[in-house]
Amino acid sequence: MKNFFQFEERGTTYRKETLAGVTTFLSMAYILVVNPIILSQAGMDKGALFTATALSAIIGSLLIGILANYPVGIAPSMGLNSFFTFSVCIGMGIDWPIALTGVFIAGIIFMILSLLKIREKIINVIPQDLKHAIAGGIGFFVAFIGFKNSGLVIPNPDTFVSIGDLTSRGTALAAVGFVLTLMMLVRGVKGGIFYGMVITTIIGMIVGAVEIPGSIVGKVPSLEPTFGVVFQHLDDIFTPEVLTVIFTFLFVAFFDTAGALIAVASQAGIMKNNELPNAGRALLADSTSGVVGAILGTSTTASFVESSAGVAVGGRTGFTSIIISVCFFIALFFSPILSVITPEVTAPALIIVGALMATEVSNIDWKKLEVVIPAFITIIMMPLTSSVATGIALGFILYPFAMIAQRKAKEVHPIMYVLAILFILYFLLV
Repeated sequence: MKNFFQFEERGTTYRKETLAGVTTFLSMAYILVVNPIILSQAGMDKGALFTATALSAIIGSLLIGILANYPVGIAPSMGLNSFFTFSVCIGMGIDWPIALTGVFIAGIIFMILSLLKIREKIINVIPQDLKHAIAGGIGFFVAFIGFKNSGLVIPNPDTFVSIGDLTSRGTALAAVGFVLTLMMLVRGVKGGIFYGMVITTIIGMIVGAVEIPGSIVGKVPSLEPTFGVVFQHLDDIFTPEVLTVIFTFLFVAFFDTAGALIAVASQAGIMKNNELPNAGRALLADSTSGVVGAILGTSTTASFVESSAGVAVGGRTGFTSIIISVCFFIALFFSPILSVITPEVTAPALIIVGALMATEVSNIDWKKLEVVIPAFITIIMMPLTSSVATGIALGFILYPFAMIAQRKAKEVHPIMYVLAILFILYFLLV
C-alpha cells in the first residue's frame, strides 16, 4: 500500500493521510446537505439527491485517489448546482430530467477529451506564472467563502460587502474557532486545522450555536426517483437552449476542475516542471465521476478546492482520497449528525487554508508587466465574481494581448490564443 501510493517519495504516513482525509471530508461535508436543498428546488427528490451526492463523492474520490494518486475529494460542484437549478431549470424553464441529461452528455464529452489527452495538454501549456496566479486566486476565493459562511463578511448595498455582526452566536463561534486554529498552527500543532474544527464544534454545541443531533443513525434514502433518468431523455437535448447549457457546463466545469487540481498540486508539491503528473488520469477520474453522478441523479461533479484543507494537514497521496470516500460512505448511514458540521464550523479552516494557498502569488514574476496584470486579474476576479472559471478566462484573454504588446507573441503557445478567442466568444454569446 505504501509503495502504491508513494508514501516515502512524498514524505507522508498513514496517520497524516488519514487525518488529511477526515479534514477534507469535514470541509466538504456541507455538500451532503446543501446539494439536495438546491437541486430539490428544481423539482428533484431530496432524499434521492442525498444518496446520489454521497455515492458520486465516494466513486469520484476513489477514482482520483487510485488512478492519479491525488489527495483530492470529488463531489457535486457548488455553483454548478445553483446554475442547474436557478439558471437552467427555473430561469430557462427546462425540466430537470432534460437538464440532467445535458450534464450527462457534457460528462461524456469530458471523458472523450480526457482520453484523447486534450484536457491534459491544455493544462500543461498554461504559463507557469498564470498557474501560480490560479492557485493564489483560489486561495483568496476560498478565504472569501470562509468569511461569507462565517458571517464575518456580509452584503452591503452601499459598499457591496462589510463586516458582520460579531455579537451573533454563529459569527462569534467562527471568530473564536479561527483564533484557536491560528494559535495551534503557529505553535506547530500537527493537524491544527482538523482539531480546530472539532473544538469549534464542541464549543458551538455548548453555547447553543450548533444544534445537538436528536439521533445518530439514519435510513439511506432510495435512489429510484432519479437513477437512470438521463437514458429516457437523450432525444430531448437537441435544442439550442439545451446545447447552450451543455456548452456552459463544459466551460465552467473544465476550468473549475483545472484550477482546483493546479492549486492542490502546487500546495502539495506534486507539480513537476510546470506540469501535473498523472494529469490525464486525474481528469479522467473527474469526468467519469461526472457521468456516474448524472446517472445517479446529481448535477456536475468537480474536484473540490476544499481538498486544500487536507493538504494543509499533511495529505500528499491518493490515500487521502480513499479516506474521504470512506467518510462519505459512513455519512450515508449517519446523516443526522451532519447537522453539527455547520458553515460556521468549517469557515475558520477555509480562511486559514486560503491564506496558505495565497502564498503562491510570491512565485509570480512581479517585475514583468505583461505577467503582472493578467495574473492580478485572474486572482482578483475569482472572489469578485465567485467563479474560478471566470477568473481563469479573463486572465487567459489578457495574457496573449499583453505578450503581443511586449513583442513576445512567439513565446505564447498556440493553444493559449485559441482559448483566448473561445473565451471572448463565450462572454459575448453565452
